[in-house]
Amino acid sequence: MQNSENRQDGAAAGTVLDLKGLKCPLPALKTRKALTRISAGESLVVICTDPMAAIDIPHLLRETGDALLDQQRGDGTLTFTIRKGG
Repeated sequence: MQNSENRQDGAAAGTVLDLKGLKCPLPALKTRKALTRISAGESLVVICTDPMAAIDIPHLLRETGDALLDQQRGDGTLTFTIRKGG
C-alpha cells in the first residue's frame, strides 16, 4: 500500500491498494484487511484486474458498511474508491 495526496473526482485519494494480477478471493480479502488499517472517514482506492472483483468488492462493502464512492473500468483494470464508515 502507498499513500497518495493526489485528488481524484474531488476527493482525496487516500491509501492506494494495487492488487493487479491477484485472483479471487485475494482482492476482496486484501481490501478487507486494508480497511481495518485506515480510520473512519478515510478513503481507500483499490486497483485490480480480476473481473470477479466487480462482484466481490461491492458485496464486501455491503457486509462491512463502508461506502463505495466510485467504481471505474478501463485499460483492463477495475478501480474502486471506498470511504471507510464510522
